[in-house]
Amino acid sequence: MTARAFAAVDLGATSGRVMIERLADGRVDLELVRRFPNGPVERSDGLHWHFDALFENIVAGLADAVRREPAIESIGIDSWAVDYGLLHGGALLAEPFHYRDERTAPGVEQVHGIVPFAELYRRNGLQFLPFNTLYQYRVDPRLVDADAALLIPDLIAYLLTGRQVAERTNASTTGLLDVHTSEWDTELVERLSIPASVLPELVDPGTVIGTLRPELAARIGADLPVIAVGSHDTASAVVATPLTSANSAYISCGTWGLVGLELADPVVTDAARQANFTNELGVDGRIRFLHNVAGLWLLSETVRAWEAEDGTVIDLPRLLSDAAETGAEVPLFDANDPTLSAPGDMPARIAALLGDRAPTGRPAFTRSIVESIAAAFADAVQAASALSQRDIDSIHLVGGGSLNSLLCQATADRSGLPVLAGPVEATALGNVLVQARARGAAPATLEELRRLISRTHEPVSYRPR
Repeated sequence: MTARAFAAVDLGATSGRVMIERLADGRVDLELVRRFPNGPVERSDGLHWHFDALFENIVAGLADAVRREPAIESIGIDSWAVDYGLLHGGALLAEPFHYRDERTAPGVEQVHGIVPFAELYRRNGLQFLPFNTLYQYRVDPRLVDADAALLIPDLIAYLLTGRQVAERTNASTTGLLDVHTSEWDTELVERLSIPASVLPELVDPGTVIGTLRPELAARIGADLPVIAVGSHDTASAVVATPLTSANSAYISCGTWGLVGLELADPVVTDAARQANFTNELGVDGRIRFLHNVAGLWLLSETVRAWEAEDGTVIDLPRLLSDAAETGAEVPLFDANDPTLSAPGDMPARIAALLGDRAPTGRPAFTRSIVESIAAAFADAVQAASALSQRDIDSIHLVGGGSLNSLLCQATADRSGLPVLAGPVEATALGNVLVQARARGAAPATLEELRRLISRTHEPVSYRPR
């Protein structure tokens, strides 16, 4: 059988990739074409994304992909949530701000002064995160000059095709989507004095957004359609999480750990609000009922600080191996402590939380970080179970964290549940499966798509000890 090929643009908070996925004979195979760095850059007015470099890397990566696989049929784009670019006359007004920039603090107070958080939660179902898009909009003086506000995947799709849309799974992270109707909450938008004119047409995953602009088709080497996928990276990751039952929890673990369940209906109870659980849209109208936990960000920032101190690159697999051999109990800290959210000297901030309990050796310190993340994961799984009234029977851990055997085993131990690790590339796989389904090259239901994944990406099992 001739393979069907698709291109995934998968953007994370620290790096981006362009990948080719091929489907043939009941198998799904991925090939990495181009990886490039991504991250915050400090400008005179705050923390931004280096968006021009990001877009150029995407275009170059797509050109590489087409040269390697001329049979590519379409392109899909996913990224982190909440951040956006403002357009006027079709051009960007400025570099998009980074969600860790401190400018949004006044926006939180202003929004909650107009719409108390309890009401806001009943309307949008979102956990409180100080960088949610509606808080950013509230303090962005450029918004009044904009014709459109596009989240990062939608902005890239616009630059590629010329069409302005908002893909629903990512739009649900703005705080401006009605959690019950999945449409823009125009009353809320008006109360917050956000110009409704900047909110684009909503589209569902599987929609053809448009074809490449002629000049970009010439650079890339093919006249390809861009198809909306679960453009919030977690939405794509959950598509390719081979959930073994309706009572399986998932953890999509990279910079963040997104811990939760897939539900048919939102849970917007007072208890869910107080536990800071979110109800974001998934593909096919599913609800991603989850909680954000600090993920591998804590470890990567710690290693980055140690490398700067040493002036050399740290062998992370060796460090994790040494950490696993640390026999004694290690102290835990709150992985979600707000003092750990910004870049810069993570070891010192973690040590401040641990006080005189802080391990002095790096392997033990690393073990404390991993065990603290695992404890936060286990707590979130237990909370999801109680809030949804489901008895969870297993945890599927996907993304980069599934390669961290120390983290997987610690999560199993602390939750008392089996952990099924993998696939590593769940986000890219979910991205391309939605494209392939739209082109008639993949099964119709999420359950069938997941069975396809489980046949070709067998998870690694960790049993609680």
